Amino acid sequence: MKILELQTLAERLEPLQNQGKRIVLCHGCFDLMHPGHIKYFQSAKTMGDILVVTVTPDGFVDKGPGRPVFNQRLRMDSIAALECVDYVALNQWATAEETIRLLKPAIYVKGQEFEKLEDKTGKIQKEAEVLKEIGAEIRFTHEIVFSSTKLLNEHFK
Repeated sequence: MKILELQTLAERLEPLQNQGKRIVLCHGCFDLMHPGHIKYFQSAKTMGDILVVTVTPDGFVDKGPGRPVFNQRLRMDSIAALECVDYVALNQWATAEETIRLLKPAIYVKGQEFEKLEDKTGKIQKEAEVLKEIGAEIRFTHEIVFSSTKLLNEHFK
């Protein structure tokens, strides 16, 4: 089973980490799955041994009215269907900070749009601080970038 509760996932990852496996974590909303997301996951997978994706819960998605388009279960199912993804879990908090502390990835991957460690919410800066605390590194993919919000606004008015 690829989709696990967060605590169960942490327990599943611990022996793998003890064997020297490098856990790679991607985190986000991933509403309206598009080719940019898929390329991002594929690129992240090449950075380590086990690719884990955590999904922002519906209640914390702050993308505007009517979002997320797809509920958290459908978003997790879509991600789990990808061959490159090993595990998927629903985040329990508004940000990934506590999830990073719990899962202790070796590598945390974000898209190139976060490379300057800037975003309008300030979340990436806090995540970077936690990664430093646990001795993990942050890496960025340089794949094609799409904005689900922009795509929805432009094509589905």
